[in-house]
Amino acid sequence: MSDTYKTIKAKAEGTYTEKRSKFLAFAFPVKNVEEIKAHIADISKQYYDARHACYAYMLGPDREVFRANDNGEPSGTAGKPILGQINSNELTDILIVVVRYFGGIKLGTSGLIVAYRQAAIEALANAEIIEKTVDDDITIRYEFTQMNGVMKVVKDLNPQIVNQEFDMDCSMTLRIRRSLMSQLRERLLKVDSVSIAE
Repeated sequence: MSDTYKTIKAKAEGTYTEKRSKFLAFAFPVKNVEEIKAHIADISKQYYDARHACYAYMLGPDREVFRANDNGEPSGTAGKPILGQINSNELTDILIVVVRYFGGIKLGTSGLIVAYRQAAIEALANAEIIEKTVDDDITIRYEFTQMNGVMKVVKDLNPQIVNQEFDMDCSMTLRIRRSLMSQLRERLLKVDSVSIAE
């Protein structure tokens, strides 16, 4: 199982013009549906005079949460070709919105599909694609006297320390890429008095 995924580093834009219709494409890195809704609302407000604001998004490292929206264009001519570009680049945690200003000449369904696809390609061409790891968290509890043993494992495997509390009984939440999690668990459980909070 892969524990990496591809997304974009920052917002990117692209434009495409076909028979006087102008297509403005915006790609955003996103984490959840609330962020997606906020970006779509912003774009709709900013380009309120445009005829359509079509979009597609994909969420999660497993790329299982996705949606395509034609926003009034003929079914399958806008959202689907945008989503197709997200898929062909194997991206996730991404939203692409394409705003269309109608130029007075109808493009027909095949023309629309090409235009929306091209606009999405232009935005992605200007985006920096990055690879991220799928990380999991683990919370452990241990006695203060075992701090050195725990910190040695942390130093060796270098997980991110998300949270820690020191008292007579200590707790620590660690984040590490999924492929290293079983190794981290194993090493931590070898330290006396360490238990994993499920």
